[in-house]
Amino acid sequence: MRAGRMAGGLAGAGRAGYRIAYAIFRFGRRGRAMDARAQHRRGLALLVAGAIAFSLGGFFARWVGLDTATMLFWRGLFAGSFVTLWVMAGRRTLHPFRGLGRPDLFVALCSAGGMIGFLGALAFTSVANVAVIFATAPLLTAAIAWASLGERPPAVTLAAGLAALAGVVVMAAGAGGADDRLGDLIALGMTLSIAVMNVLMRRHRHVSMLPAAAVSAFLVSLLVLPFAAPLAVGARALGRLALFGTAQSGLGLVLLAIGARHVSAAQNALIAALEAPLAPFWVWLAFGEIPTGATFAGGLIVIAAIFANLVLVAGGEREALPLAASEG
Repeated sequence: MRAGRMAGGLAGAGRAGYRIAYAIFRFGRRGRAMDARAQHRRGLALLVAGAIAFSLGGFFARWVGLDTATMLFWRGLFAGSFVTLWVMAGRRTLHPFRGLGRPDLFVALCSAGGMIGFLGALAFTSVANVAVIFATAPLLTAAIAWASLGERPPAVTLAAGLAALAGVVVMAAGAGGADDRLGDLIALGMTLSIAVMNVLMRRHRHVSMLPAAAVSAFLVSLLVLPFAAPLAVGARALGRLALFGTAQSGLGLVLLAIGARHVSAAQNALIAALEAPLAPFWVWLAFGEIPTGATFAGGLIVIAAIFANLVLVAGGEREALPLAASEG
């Protein structure tokens, strides 16, 4: 009952979020003037909204209750379709997809690798280990961006990244679980994949990565198809999977692809760390699973670090894409 009520609320929130994000999308395509600070703030807001959407993954996985491969297949199919419809809104041709180049394909591969690698790591090691390794993403992203783009993050962003990492370590300390090197290596590869994706999106911010986001979702479905049983899914589960693919993955990918164009790679990765404390919150709200004291304490540290960074740095990045370029 609690999960059903929450799902109804999420459906309404998803519709509202879609309308808000679509209004932003239409605003951007009209090419209105917007200064760098305003674009930066918009990018931050979109990335926070995207992190909230992605954090619902644990809830949806529990609510749907199917095997991992089948969930990934349908989620990818619905997410890819959602993003494709978004890209094609107001268009009558497939021009955005015909123009896919190497940067788009590399972003799609990194995104798909991250989505599959996350669940692959969980199959061999504990959730705590995966969470701690993924929490290094902001620092790893900052290092790659500094080396490849010359984009030196503000000291406050690095400090916030360290604080967020400490918060995730506190969360993981109360989780326990197995320690397996293979799973840890997969988690490290997944983290590196996401870090490279963030840097690529920043380097090629003049290019809309929405088509790449759609390709990445479809690619996940293709890769897991040999292990999935998509035709064994009933109508009720399919409806839940549709909500999973659109409100969580599809909308999250759209918000990420648009917001990342106006924010540094390090800040992008730091905001994504919001998923760690929010994921157990949704599961608690829906299924009554009370998080440990360590999860609460660590989660508060992560949230405080990220929002302190947002307050201190908002408006500080002046480099942004002119809004005359298409967001779609």
